[in-house]
Amino acid sequence: MPIFRNNPYGAFNYLVSLGGAQGDGGEGTVIGGFSDVSGLGMEVNYSEYRNGNEKFNTGRKVPNTHKLDDLTLKRGLVGSDDLFAWLKGVRDGTADPRQVTITLFDEARQPVATWALRNAQPKKWSGPTLAAKGGGEVAMEELHFVHEGIEYK
Repeated sequence: MPIFRNNPYGAFNYLVSLGGAQGDGGEGTVIGGFSDVSGLGMEVNYSEYRNGNEKFNTGRKVPNTHKLDDLTLKRGLVGSDDLFAWLKGVRDGTADPRQVTITLFDEARQPVATWALRNAQPKKWSGPTLAAKGGGEVAMEELHFVHEGIEYK
C-alpha cells in the first residue's frame, strides 16, 4: 500500500506479471521486462435523470456503467514469442484470460502500489519497425489488451 510522502514515486521502477508462460513476475521468471506501460484508466458513464417536481431545473447525474481503457505494454524484442503466442492462441479460438498485475516499487524496491487487471486478453500485437539506416534504435514489440476490471491495492 502506498505510504503518503511529499515527493511522488518515480514511474521507472515496476514489474508486470502476465501469468501463463510469462510467469508470475517472481525472481527468475521474467521473460522480458517492459519498458513502457500505458493505458491504466477507467471512466464512469452517467445518465441524466430529473423528476418533474424537482426544485432545480437541472438533471441529476446517476452513475451507471463504466469503461476501461486498453492497456499497452512495450518491450525490446528479446527472442521470445510468448506475447505473440498468447494473441495467436486467442485468435485461433482458445480463450486465455489472465490476471495481469502491475506493481510499482519505491527506490528501496519495496512495493508501494499494485494494479490488478481481471480477465485480461490480448487484442493487438505490433512487431518492431525495421529500418536499415543504422540509427541504433532498439527493435520493440508491443501488446495491447482488454480487461474486465481494475483494482488498486
